Amino acid sequence: MAQKISVQLKNRIKKIKALVMDVDGILTNGKIVIDHQGNETKYFDVQDGLGIVLMKKAGYKTAIISARTASAVTARAKDLKIDKIFQDAQPKTNAFQTLLKEFGLKKEEICFMGDDLTDICVLKEVGLAVSVPNGSADTKRFAHYITTKYGGEGAVREVVELILRVKGEWKKIVEEIGAL
Repeated sequence: MAQKISVQLKNRIKKIKALVMDVDGILTNGKIVIDHQGNETKYFDVQDGLGIVLMKKAGYKTAIISARTASAVTARAKDLKIDKIFQDAQPKTNAFQTLLKEFGLKKEEICFMGDDLTDICVLKEVGLAVSVPNGSADTKRFAHYITTKYGGEGAVREVVELILRVKGEWKKIVEEIGAL
C-alpha cells in the first residue's frame, strides 16, 4: 500500500461490503496453460487466497464474474468458499445485476477488480473500481485505484489489505488468525 490514499478514495472504500473479481488477469497472471490433452491449468497466488479468506472472516461477501468457464476456477472458488461464482458471463453486467439482488447490496457497496475490456461495463457501475498495472489502458481509465501488484501476483491481497486497513479492521482480523 505504497500509494497515497485520497479522502475521496477512502470514502469509497468505507462503503464496501463485497469484493467481486474477474479471474484471468486478476486472480491469475492472465496466462492460460493448455497441455497436450487439452486440459487447462491456471496459477493462483496463495497470498491472494488468504486475502479472500480474511475478507470473508471480516464479514464481507465475495464473488467471481468471469467471461470464461474453467473447472480450475470452480475448484479454487470452492476451496476459498467464495460466496458466488459466475462463469461464461457475457456481458458481465447481467451477472452483476443478479449479484446485487442476491447479496442485497447497492452498487456503491461493491469493489470490483477487472483488467480488460469485458470488465469495463462493471467497473463503470461499482463504488470501488480496481485494475492492475498490466490491465488494458482502456480499462485502467475507469479504475478508482490501480494496484501496485500485478494480477495473479498479490493484487487481490493488496486490495483486501487496503479495504480492511482503511476501515480499521485489519489488525483485528490478523489477530484472529493468530498472526499478531
